[in-house]
Amino acid sequence: MSTNNQSSESSIQSLEKNIQSLVSKLSVRLIFKRLKAITVESCTGGLIGKVLTDPAGSSEWFAGGLITYTNESKTQLAAVPPSHFDDYGAVSVEVVDAMARGAHQHFMQCVSVAVSGVAGPGGGSEDKPVGTVCIATCVNDKVDARKYFFSGGRQVVRLKTVEQALLLLLSTVEKVE
Repeated sequence: MSTNNQSSESSIQSLEKNIQSLVSKLSVRLIFKRLKAITVESCTGGLIGKVLTDPAGSSEWFAGGLITYTNESKTQLAAVPPSHFDDYGAVSVEVVDAMARGAHQHFMQCVSVAVSGVAGPGGGSEDKPVGTVCIATCVNDKVDARKYFFSGGRQVVRLKTVEQALLLLLSTVEKVE
C-alpha cells in the first residue's frame, strides 16, 4: 500500500472517530434542549442523516432529512428561490441559508443544518474550486451560514463537511436558551 493511501485511510478513520464523538455530544445537547435535528443535504448525499441515525434511539433527537442534490430539488423541497442559483450559484451561503430556513419552516421545534458544496473530483471552478462547501444552521428563525474550503479527495471532503456541519450544529444548539 502506498504512503498516500495509508495517509488517506488514517485521515478517514480519524474523521469517522471524531464524527461519532460529535454525534454523541450533539444527541445529549439536543435531548437536553428538547430539540430535534433535521438535515438538508446536497454534496454529502445523506451522510449527515446517516451518522445522526447510527446510534440506537436517534428518533428522540433526529426528525428527518432531505437530500436535495439538484437545484430543482432544492427549490421544490427546501424552498430555495430559483433566482438564487443564477445570482449566487448552488454552492453559496445564500443557498444554504434558504435551504436551512426552508426545512425549519416545516419543523419549528427543530434545528436544521444544510450543506451544499463541490466534493469533486470534478465540478469545481476558479471561483468555487473542489473542496468549496457552504453550511448553514437555522433555529428559532436565526441562521448561521458559512463558507469553507476543504482539501482531499471526494470521500475526505464529504467527511470533513459532515464533521464541520456537526460542529456548527452543536454550536447552534448550545446557544439555544
